[in-house]
Amino acid sequence: MILPIRAFGDSILRKVAHDIDKDYPELQTLIDNMFETMNGANGIGLAAPQIGLDIRLFIVDITPLADDEDYEDIAEELKTFKKVFINAQILEESGEEWKFNEGCLSIPEVREDVKRKETIKIEYFDENFVKHIDTFSDIRARVIQHEYDHIDGILFTDHLSALKKKLVKGKLQKIANGDVGVNYKMRFPK
Repeated sequence: MILPIRAFGDSILRKVAHDIDKDYPELQTLIDNMFETMNGANGIGLAAPQIGLDIRLFIVDITPLADDEDYEDIAEELKTFKKVFINAQILEESGEEWKFNEGCLSIPEVREDVKRKETIKIEYFDENFVKHIDTFSDIRARVIQHEYDHIDGILFTDHLSALKKKLVKGKLQKIANGDVGVNYKMRFPK
């Protein structure tokens, strides 16, 4: 089932999410619905707060980037990079900061350069509640960091300079008011 994505201005996007356990009601159905929602919106990541749930759950599916010439050096790894992250905790961020033009399904029509570290070490449970501690770099780390921010109540626009925040303020207000054209279901705060 495709779920409506919460738009900028919805208070759920600012909540710090809480852990869940393996008995969370209909967890697999929720995960399936999140993948269907994300794919329907042509996204590569989606966090539970974006669909109105303040739980530490997010998904990523970077497989569409495997055919992108910008990632030909890691194309093989990207072909299968579809993951569920439950109760994730970033243990370490390392390497150089690098800029990348990010967007967000909750903030349509806004894209800005965001600096993030190139490598992360993260502890999480998968959809079967098997614990993992993995290290990711490149675009994989970037997407995970973006989605991880969502479960901590942080949006990519929070990483912008004061000037950039001023420049996008009007666009963000329009989104909060529902004045945006998207081809996926959204729920607006006003």
